[in-house]
Amino acid sequence: MRELRYDAVVVGGGAAGMAAALALDSRGKSCAVVDREPSLGGILLQCVHNGFGLIEFDEELTGPEFAERFAARLADSRIATFLGATVLEIAEEGEEKLVFCVSPSLGGLRIRARAVVLAMGCRERNRGNIRIPGTRPAGVYTAGLAQRLVNIEGYVPGKDVVVVGSGDIGLIMARRMSWIGCKVHAAVEILPYPSGLARNIVQCLRDFSIPLYLSHLTTSVYGRDRVEGVEVAPIEDGALQPEKSFRIPCDTVLLSVGLVPENELSKGAGIELNPTTGGPIVDSTLMTSRGGIFACGNVLHVHDLVDYVAEEARRAGLFAADWLEGRRPRKELRVKVGPNLRYVAPGKVDPSRENKLYMRTMIVKNEALFEARLDNAVVKSVKKAHIQPSEMLSLSLGPAELERARPDSMLELSIQ
Repeated sequence: MRELRYDAVVVGGGAAGMAAALALDSRGKSCAVVDREPSLGGILLQCVHNGFGLIEFDEELTGPEFAERFAARLADSRIATFLGATVLEIAEEGEEKLVFCVSPSLGGLRIRARAVVLAMGCRERNRGNIRIPGTRPAGVYTAGLAQRLVNIEGYVPGKDVVVVGSGDIGLIMARRMSWIGCKVHAAVEILPYPSGLARNIVQCLRDFSIPLYLSHLTTSVYGRDRVEGVEVAPIEDGALQPEKSFRIPCDTVLLSVGLVPENELSKGAGIELNPTTGGPIVDSTLMTSRGGIFACGNVLHVHDLVDYVAEEARRAGLFAADWLEGRRPRKELRVKVGPNLRYVAPGKVDPSRENKLYMRTMIVKNEALFEARLDNAVVKSVKKAHIQPSEMLSLSLGPAELERARPDSMLELSIQ
C-alpha cells in the first residue's frame, strides 16, 4: 500500500472541503483533499441554477461557477488532490491519523496526518426514511437524483410530476422540470409551512402556478410497473383526515423530504454525533470528540446557503492549523439550546475571541427577538423581522459579550 504524509487531510472536495484546504494552505500547512468523485465541486456541479456566491463573491453565480472559483484557487496552491478516491477508514496511531483510501487509479493509499477535516456533505432522505406506503413502481426519485439525471446525464425522468416535500432541491426541480416541458401538478408538504427558502417558493412554485399543499400527507403511491399517481390527505388540528383524501395522477414522484449529514465515516472513527443534527458534536474550534479531527459544512449540520458552508469551513481549516501549531482554547463555555431553537452549532464558545454560531428555529414568527443570555443575564439581543425553520440563523459573540464569564457559566440562546 502506497503511503503519503501531510500535515492535514480534508475528506471531501465540495465547497466545504476546498475552503478548509485553502485555509490550511494559507497558514503554510501541507494538505491533501480526497474525494470520491472525478472532479472537485461536489453537489454544486449539478446545481446549474443561479443564487450562489452573493455573500462569498458579492455576485450571483451558478453552482458550477461557484465551484470553479474555488477549484481554480486549489490549482494555484500547493494542495494535493486525490480524486476518484474513496476514504474507507480513519484510524489513529499515536498522535497521527491514518486515512485509508482506495481508487481505481491509485489502488490502496494510506495517508498519515496530524489533523483531519471532515467535509463529506450530506445525503437525501428517501422513501424508506418517510415510509410512504403503496407499491414499488419505477418513477420514484429523490429530487437530487432527478437533478443529476436532468442537468448532468441529460435524461428526463418523467413527464407528469408530483413533488413530495418542499425542500429547496425539490422546489428548484419543480421549476427545472417545468422548463423542460414537464407538468408539475403539485408540491405536497406535511408541515403547515414550507421547508424551503421563501425566494424558492416564489420563483419555483408561484411563478409557474404550481399548487403547494401545506399540512397535507402523501399517504400512498400507486402503480405497478410505473407510478400512476399519489394519494394525498389533509391534516387538520394535528389529525389526518383520510375521508378528505384525493388522488393526483402522475408518472413521477420527486422526494424532497430533508437532508442527512453523511457521517458513516465519522461513526467508524468513534466520533460522537449530535442526535438532533446528525452531525458530530464539536467544540468552539469545530473539533470533534476525537482530538485533531474537525468537521464543517453539511456534514456538521445542514446549511441553507453554500456561502455559509464556505465561511464555516474556512474557520475549520484555520482552527486545524491552530491545532497543528499547538494552540488550544484556554477556556470554553457550553452553549444551551433555549426556547424555540432546534439546535446551535458549535456547542461551545471561546470567551477570548469572536465566535460565529449557527442555529435553526422551530417556529415561524414575525418580529422575533433573538437573545443570548450569560448566567440568565441578557448579553446580546437582535430583532428579526421574520424567522422560519428553513432559514438558518447566525449570531456572533465575542469578548465584549462574554468577558464576565466564569468557568461554570452557561450561555443560553433563545427566540422570544
